[in-house]
Amino acid sequence: MANFCLILAYDGTRYNGWQRQGNTSDTIQEKLENILEHLYGEPVEIHGSGRTDAGVHALRQVANYHVPRMLSRFSCQEIQTYFNQYLPLDIRVLSVSKADSRFHARLSAESKIYEYRIDCGPIANIFNRRYLYRIEEPLNPQKMQEAASYLIGTHDFKSFCANRHMKKSTVRTIYDISFELVDGILYIRYCGDGFLYHMVRILTGTLIEIGMGDLLPTQLPTILESQNRALAGFTAPAQGLFLVEVHYPEAGE
Repeated sequence: MANFCLILAYDGTRYNGWQRQGNTSDTIQEKLENILEHLYGEPVEIHGSGRTDAGVHALRQVANYHVPRMLSRFSCQEIQTYFNQYLPLDIRVLSVSKADSRFHARLSAESKIYEYRIDCGPIANIFNRRYLYRIEEPLNPQKMQEAASYLIGTHDFKSFCANRHMKKSTVRTIYDISFELVDGILYIRYCGDGFLYHMVRILTGTLIEIGMGDLLPTQLPTILESQNRALAGFTAPAQGLFLVEVHYPEAGE
């Protein structure tokens, strides 16, 4: 089997997330698989590095698919051109490359970086409002950064998972959380080995509540230890969230 790796960018505004679903055709995976089926003449399954939620965007999503070698007659450039010819304009294939047969976009990933963008300036940003979460109340980024320090490391993040019936482990490792305020927009970047359902958005909602003074930074250890979703903050809206990058071992890329 030939294995191909794709780097993708997409505006998730009008899509119901990455994963193919039975009740809608508006998913990133289905758009890609439909084009692959036309290209190769048979169904092809594509695997993404993560299942971004409805309304979430990606700057560099990674995906891969296998096809029998007898069907792999197209060059990487031809595959990329074919995708971008037929995909909607809010989905672009940035590159296509051949990958090792064992490479899997999700299972081979070592870490991921997500970024959440908050418009907290004195005047709302009108041109990028579809990609920002607007906060009218003053935020204290220093308090938010203080709180974020409690999240670094390996913890059980069940309090920050929206799936109440999660049967798999909710233990994850966060390597870094950074903050940058530029022209009234607060960028929060999360780097971790993986993230639970809505985890980044709930973490962001919790940090926002701390930044507004509704919670104290020192409450975060208690929220973590409680494993109780009700104690954490609200789920920040999807439009401010971007999958920025996925990291792999050098031999796997």
